[in-house]
Amino acid sequence: MPLNKNHEFEELDGVKCGIVEKNVSPERLAFLKELLEYNGYTVVAVPSPPPKAAPVPKTAEGEQPVAPPPPPPETFTVGVTDYTFNWVNAIFGRLLKTQNGHIVTLAYWQQNDPVSHDETPYYEV
Repeated sequence: MPLNKNHEFEELDGVKCGIVEKNVSPERLAFLKELLEYNGYTVVAVPSPPPKAAPVPKTAEGEQPVAPPPPPPETFTVGVTDYTFNWVNAIFGRLLKTQNGHIVTLAYWQQNDPVSHDETPYYEV
């Protein structure tokens, strides 16, 4: 059982993993996998279970049938085999690096900034 929401772990493909993110797109999966494997983690990704769909309402005779909702997009649950991994601690503890040697920032992790601009931490100013 996780201690808090930021420290989740579960079995993915029979391996106990620390959960990095759930319901990620294939593009986000590729980004996380590349970054985490570069930093020495073994990444495990499995398809996320589909969300529970609401039952299709029955129609009365003579009415047009209601079209079924479109299928949900393909998403994945991403984890690492180090079940003690916590992405919040890794980012703010400055433990992750990009391939060009910069420290991973929150903006880079969230893919808001295409380049990680490692700055002097607030406590060293």
